[in-house]
Amino acid sequence: MLLALDMGNTNITLGVFQNTELLFESRIATDPSKMEDQYAVELLDIFRLFGIDAGGFEGAILSSVVPPLDQTLHGAVRKATGVMAMQVGPGTRTGMNILIDNPATLGADLLVGAVAAVKKYGAPCLIWDLGTATKVSVVDKTGAFRGGAIMPGVSSSLDSLITKASLLPRIRLQAPPKVVGSNTVDCMESGIVFGTAAMIEGMTARIEEELGYPVTVVGTGGLGRVVFVHCRREIQRDDTLLLDGLRIIYDRNRRAV
Repeated sequence: MLLALDMGNTNITLGVFQNTELLFESRIATDPSKMEDQYAVELLDIFRLFGIDAGGFEGAILSSVVPPLDQTLHGAVRKATGVMAMQVGPGTRTGMNILIDNPATLGADLLVGAVAAVKKYGAPCLIWDLGTATKVSVVDKTGAFRGGAIMPGVSSSLDSLITKASLLPRIRLQAPPKVVGSNTVDCMESGIVFGTAAMIEGMTARIEEELGYPVTVVGTGGLGRVVFVHCRREIQRDDTLLLDGLRIIYDRNRRAV
């Protein structure tokens, strides 16, 4: 079995693969105050919950955008599974040409998502990832990573709005009945959900115009389930995109050894 972990600023998404089959997906909170042993215990608890033998892993792979926690999570994985995790970074074989100013600065999550999107949906493509930040990655028709854009995340934007505007209430993240709200809650829901959907449509159109050809649009991220359904263009929603990308990269590096 293979353990795949994607550590973001809010959650660590993890999955276990048996060959190419994803046996389960789960999440634990990203918490800088947790010690190595605490993460190991959480991993073991999740394995037990899904009936996974912690001694049955042949490998593990990690992508991270939280460098201060990398060593802690590596230690936790080793204690829970007995294997050393491969980490996606400079020098990792991905099969993707990275055409940005400094390829070493490309976030591991963006790279992993792009690798999976090209493998599963082909190039050219855009990958919209709605998490702590809203990110779009651009892969051109040659399969090369060209760059993208980063925007405040849906939840981050909403939290900031509520914090800085004392009269606005805390709301659930859901779409209202119509775009033009007739009360404060509906207006806020419209702005955050429909506004984000319109931003995705508009940015996608501008990127296609800049590239000079149409692209396949892939959507992932925990908040995508609320937003993507309201976009007016087709989006290939893929909730396990990053886990699949980690598996693909692990296999490419294992074959290269």
